[in-house]
Amino acid sequence: MPTPPYRADHVGSLLRPESVKAARKGYFEDHSITAAELEAVEDAAIRELIAMQEEVGLMAVTDGEQRRSFWHYDFMGALTGLDLDERDPEGGVQFAGVKLRPIFPTITGKLGFPADHPHLAHFKFVAENTKVTPKISIPGPSCCHFRTAPEDIHVPEYRDIEVLTADIAATYKAAVQAFYDAGCRYLQMDDIFFAYLCDPKHRAEKEAAGQDPDWLIDRYAWMMNEAIKDRPDDMVIGMHMCRGNFRSTHAAEGAYDPAADAIFNKTDVDIYFMEYDTDRAGGLEPLRLLPKGKKRVLPGFITTKTGDLESIDDLKAKFEEASKHADLDQLGIAPQCGFASTEEGNTVTADDQRRKLELVVKTAEAIWGGVDA
Repeated sequence: MPTPPYRADHVGSLLRPESVKAARKGYFEDHSITAAELEAVEDAAIRELIAMQEEVGLMAVTDGEQRRSFWHYDFMGALTGLDLDERDPEGGVQFAGVKLRPIFPTITGKLGFPADHPHLAHFKFVAENTKVTPKISIPGPSCCHFRTAPEDIHVPEYRDIEVLTADIAATYKAAVQAFYDAGCRYLQMDDIFFAYLCDPKHRAEKEAAGQDPDWLIDRYAWMMNEAIKDRPDDMVIGMHMCRGNFRSTHAAEGAYDPAADAIFNKTDVDIYFMEYDTDRAGGLEPLRLLPKGKKRVLPGFITTKTGDLESIDDLKAKFEEASKHADLDQLGIAPQCGFASTEEGNTVTADDQRRKLELVVKTAEAIWGGVDA
């Protein structure tokens, strides 16, 4: 079977079908169904979504994150030493015109990756139900630091940011090995806060908190690299970067320039999923820092925030521009982000979602001659 990187791919999350929404409400809110009944509904939906991904021609598929509420918090909350607190409804993370639900990561003990982390089973289910490459997307190491407020760190030694980030890196190193042992050969980490730290507003917030945003970019790159540097040779690592994705809104803007060197040259990542669907992402010039070789960038010229379908001619023109900064052979195509970074999903339909994924495949075929070219 062909192995990644592929010319056509997607970030991971997919819209929740009505069956999953109803079952999650029944279990978590109404308490009218059992955990086993919820799992059966999720299983059925995931099988259908895997089939859809295969039908459109993708060679790497995910479970669409159907078993999660958030792209990041579900994974983080299952780590040893990290809890999720729900608080003041006005305290959620601010996106453009809307706030995220008020979930607050809280570090209560020494961090670690438990042997029974539920995402291992999530991956295995995909692997058992696909004919192509199973992939799982998890939040990258930076998320555990960026999304945890200093006042929510209750372990005294973790007040030293180097000690905290070293333990986060060690936790992720254990996670990488655990996923490999579970059969995973394609692991994606969504380390979106590289992009956030390119936003003047977010940089100013970190400076006000006494943290140097450029030091954080380098430290986040170190964390990622520590986590993956000793992975087996047959394990491929992807990394997604965007500026927020909640109900088709965003939370950051700014070109990749402040982080590009760290992203490309200080992490041993194989595949970079980079948001490029609006002017918020800046120009393509940072791609010039991609080192020659096997690393691959999948520019997200296709948006998941609206159902409007991009034209292949426009996409070809964008790749012609991108090829002025990076070798076309080191590029591929993926949507700008997931379709449902939270269970609410973006303001697109399931048909829009399928057409976008079909376009990803058609673009790869038009430019490179195939998904596995």
